Amino acid sequence: MRPSFSRLVLGAAGLLIASLVSGCEAPADPAVATRPGDPLPGLGDAETGRFLLGKAVFERLATEEEGLGPLFNAARCSSCHEDPTSGGTSAVRVAKAAIWEPAEGRCDLLQDQGGDNFQSSATELLQRHGMGPEVIPPEANSRASVLAPTLYGLGLVEGIPASVLQEFADPEDRDGDGVSGRLGVDETGTPGRFGRKGEVPSLRGFVDTALRFELGFSTPDHPWEEPVNGTPVPPGADPMGEPEIDDRGIDLLADYIRYLAPPARRRYEAGPIRDSVAAGEVLFGEVGCSDCHTPALKTGRSEVSALSRVDVPLYSDLLLHDLGPELAGVCGPGAAPTEHRTARLWGLGLRTEYLHDGRAGTLEEAVSLHGGEAAASRAAFDGLATDDRRRLIRFLESL
Repeated sequence: MRPSFSRLVLGAAGLLIASLVSGCEAPADPAVATRPGDPLPGLGDAETGRFLLGKAVFERLATEEEGLGPLFNAARCSSCHEDPTSGGTSAVRVAKAAIWEPAEGRCDLLQDQGGDNFQSSATELLQRHGMGPEVIPPEANSRASVLAPTLYGLGLVEGIPASVLQEFADPEDRDGDGVSGRLGVDETGTPGRFGRKGEVPSLRGFVDTALRFELGFSTPDHPWEEPVNGTPVPPGADPMGEPEIDDRGIDLLADYIRYLAPPARRRYEAGPIRDSVAAGEVLFGEVGCSDCHTPALKTGRSEVSALSRVDVPLYSDLLLHDLGPELAGVCGPGAAPTEHRTARLWGLGLRTEYLHDGRAGTLEEAVSLHGGEAAASRAAFDGLATDDRRRLIRFLESL
């Protein structure tokens, strides 16, 4: 039996990890944020070791003999998460498609076609069997070409109790402020917080989904190959037995992401620029951006001290909001094409493309595309004096 993909990586990495974590001491007063790609300050030796092992799996180039494909978008996790470091984003776009049935409020994720993620690459072996990359079916009326999300700080996001998020939810807009907000759900109705539609409840589920649909790995929870536009993978087109990655590999990947720190805000010396950023932060609240982009939430208790009872400056309520037809994309479980989970704004200053599909090249353009529940905030931004708009944008660039 061939060794699993994660075992091949971990055998070579073990001695290196042992040397790196030996003698490490957690700082006495850890902060939450740090340089992009670094682990959370305050991790113990065991967590640091798992972070480094997980990073080795995350950056490993897979082959089809180890389980890659036969349909895939990338050959390693870091291919879509490399800018500015591992765990970031990239210019790679992924094709998503589904069928939206507005009368029923139902999203058909095309499970009979292999799901709503349409892979752009196929292994040579699959192509020799006469099958190639998937094609989006013509009946798919809900489509998007999306950028990979940044993964920084997701362990802190996972640690925020669902009860805290529910406090911000107002699905019936009972206070009449035009902002509703509700938790996204997966296909079973379980509340989530990851994914653009808030449809993924846990980091393990997030990793499992990415492995299956981006790298084409079968997993212990899904030990089968996804069909190619509904046609099963032919016998002999997939050399690795199922599952192609084991629980240990998935758990290490999840821990790598769990222990990634959010990037620290840009700091300025006392003077006009710092004063401008501070004024922009006030304006951010005054025009209503913070109604959805909640500046900070708090994690619950955790056995990992670096994740326990921590203020999380994510600038998101992690809820679904309807942003209007201009930002319509693909639908999701329990979510219309116009509904999106509020984006986290930490690390915004590291990006050059904005919104889920990268269609905005500037922050001003990104704000201008907000409609629906954000229309009043957009109008308030547009009504600011030119200098005040610049101050607000400068604040966003500091995140």
